[in-house]
Amino acid sequence: MDTKVLYVVAVIVAAISGGYYYYSGKAKKLEVDSAKNMTYSAQGVHLTQTDEQGNLYIRAEIKQLQQDMQQKTSQLDQLNAVMYKQGKPDATFFAKQANGYDDNSKVVLTGDVVATQLSEQGKMEFHTDELTGYPKTRQLETQHQVIVQSPTAEFVSQGLKADLNQGQYEFFKVRGKYAPKP
Repeated sequence: MDTKVLYVVAVIVAAISGGYYYYSGKAKKLEVDSAKNMTYSAQGVHLTQTDEQGNLYIRAEIKQLQQDMQQKTSQLDQLNAVMYKQGKPDATFFAKQANGYDDNSKVVLTGDVVATQLSEQGKMEFHTDELTGYPKTRQLETQHQVIVQSPTAEFVSQGLKADLNQGQYEFFKVRGKYAPKP
């Protein structure tokens, strides 16, 4: 048999095998599987997210972001975020570091954390060293000491549970002073 014929047969077999491999979807599966194993890193991130109705939901600035697609975790440095409710700023968050778990359904803020609830009565600030937030349900919690400052009160609590949707707060072992406006 002539070597030229062998080369032509080999090229035809390779083309048929490659076409079958490509069109059978195995090539796409390999691309998707390899993307899941990637870790992404970015600096100077500006995030804008909307809710299901297309309304502004959150804006954030992050100094550095690392995201592990396989573990579904993220690490954010110098987080500065604003959450919106019905198009208006509703709460702000600052933390030196934030760690997101399960595609950021749970976010743990650490390092000089300041969470601020904005309302028509004024703002209520929560200062702590660690705060766990659940962005989808808009709930916060911590078992760490929290310094709470509002227009009418300033006190220290050993823990916090908050529902930002309802404006309900639960404090533990409270010490402080309350002075209503005249």
